[in-house]
Amino acid sequence: MDERAFDRVALFGGIYSNHVALREAIRAARARGAQAIYFLGDAGGFGPHPDRAVEILAGEGIPGVAGNYDLAVVRGDAECGCGYTDPRDNHYAQVSYDYTLRRTGAAARAHLATLAPAIRIRVGDRRALLCHGSPRRVNEFLWESTTPRAFIDKLLADAEADVIACTHTGIHWRRALDDGRQIVNVGALGRPANDGRTEVWFALLEAPAAGDRGPTVEFVPVAYDYKTLAREMAEESLPPEFIETILTGWWTTCLEILPPKERARGKF
Repeated sequence: MDERAFDRVALFGGIYSNHVALREAIRAARARGAQAIYFLGDAGGFGPHPDRAVEILAGEGIPGVAGNYDLAVVRGDAECGCGYTDPRDNHYAQVSYDYTLRRTGAAARAHLATLAPAIRIRVGDRRALLCHGSPRRVNEFLWESTTPRAFIDKLLADAEADVIACTHTGIHWRRALDDGRQIVNVGALGRPANDGRTEVWFALLEAPAAGDRGPTVEFVPVAYDYKTLAREMAEESLPPEFIETILTGWWTTCLEILPPKERARGKF
C-alpha cells in the first residue's frame, strides 16, 4: 500500500475513456500545484478509444486503484459489474461495456491489471484511503443524500482513515463529521455531473492549516474540447444518448440509480 505524504494531491474519478478531458485535468492539477495525481478507477466505459486514457495514465506515471470496469475488462467478464438494478440502466451499461471490452488491447489490459484494490496516502498528517466505490465494495454507490452520518463514521473507523476518497457515482460531493473526518466523492472526468455544464470535475485535497479539523477539498471544473470527444463517439457508433450527455451536460442514461434528491437537481 502507498503511504506517501503530500500537502496537495489531485484525485481523478472515473475517466470513462475521456482521454481529451484527462489531458486537460493533468495540466490543471499541475498548474494548481498538485504534488501527485491519483486515479480512482474506471479508465474505460462510456467514451471512445479506451486504450488512449490508459496510455496517458501509464505514460504520465499516474498510480491508481481498480474500478469495477477495470477489473471486469482484465478478467474478460460478461458484464461491467457496475451495480445497476434497473433494466434500462443495465442495457446502456452493457452497450458501453461490450464496446470497451472489444476495443481494449493487450497492453492496456496489462496496465489495468497492475492497479491496486486501494491506496493509502497522507494529506499532511491525515490518513486518506483511496478507493473506487467504497472500502467495502468496488461497486458500492455512496450518495450525498443517502449516506447517514453514523454510516460515514463507521466506514471511516473500519477503514482506519481520516478521509475516504471515492468515485463510481459520477457526482462529486463531500460530507465531513464534526471532528474533520470526511468522505469525498471526487467526481468523474468521463462525463458531466448531470448539472447542465459541459465541464467535468476532479478533487484537490490540501493538508489542513493550523486549527483546521481536516484537509480542505476543492472541486475543480475541467473545460475541455467536448465537441471533439462527441465527434469521436459518433465515429465509433456509440449511442446518441451518450453523445447528448457530453454535448449538453445532462445525463440521458444511468438515471434510475439516482436517489430522489440527486435526481431532482438534474434536468429529469
